[in-house]
Amino acid sequence: MFPGILWVAFIFSALLGLSRSFGVERDRGTLLGLLLCPVSPWEIFLAKMIGTLIFTVIMEIFTILVFTILYNQNLLPFLLPLGLVVLLGTLGFSAIGTIFSAMSSTSKARDVILSILVFPISVPVIIASVKATGLILDGGSIQTVYAWLKILVAFDLVFLLLAFLTFGYIMEE
Repeated sequence: MFPGILWVAFIFSALLGLSRSFGVERDRGTLLGLLLCPVSPWEIFLAKMIGTLIFTVIMEIFTILVFTILYNQNLLPFLLPLGLVVLLGTLGFSAIGTIFSAMSSTSKARDVILSILVFPISVPVIIASVKATGLILDGGSIQTVYAWLKILVAFDLVFLLLAFLTFGYIMEE
């Protein structure tokens, strides 16, 4: 139960950062200026994704500290494998979310559309992250979590490649 609740908190904090990722530029009309800069759309994507990733990681650290106190869990022995799973899961969710944040930023109901688009696509990364977190907290080692880590790495690579190939087209619209 603890891993599921922990990842729900992570996902909702990531959605807070994603909803404002492109919204500020669209609201102020500065996105066109950003696109006219001598950088590739891939670099714009990376900057937005890294910003979301940093925001989410800070929120996750705070959330883990609060959950450690509230649920009386000692996470210190599991810090390294748990950190790896959290980082891979957050990277995948941030990559997916940044792509769909750019797509939904032109809509008036961008927060609702972003949630509708992101959740079905990110189900594999959420399930793999929750399962891997559960195995780690049950005392498992990296070897027991290896299958879930492979899913997370594959998912991250696929969506980073997808963003590399399509983000320029997304920004043109």
